[in-house]
Amino acid sequence: MDKLDEMIAEALKNEDQEILTETEELGYFAQALGIFRGPQGWISWVVMLVQIGLFGVGAWAAWQFFHTTDTLTALKWGLPAAILLLAAMMLKLSLMPVMQADRVIRQIKRLELLLARKSD
Repeated sequence: MDKLDEMIAEALKNEDQEILTETEELGYFAQALGIFRGPQGWISWVVMLVQIGLFGVGAWAAWQFFHTTDTLTALKWGLPAAILLLAAMMLKLSLMPVMQADRVIRQIKRLELLLARKSD
């Protein structure tokens, strides 16, 4: 907790402490699991399932790549493996901005609640 949070906590009454605890910043795993809930959670589920599929097929192709002896066969397995693994990584990273947006929205709501309480 930084100094601003401490000053806010001191200024608020006991009933307002509930607002602070409800809008506290979540840990990384709580944020990561939070993207699977809500009205757009199904999109995250679809992206994650596709990502798991791409990773599985890419890992299988990479396994085949490392067990080949001739160059042409190695290229036939190696290029798809690299592309599939990169696509899986890109899909996984596409979920990070959603987590960041959720953090920003949570902080904006926290400020709105604090300002509303302050103006009353």
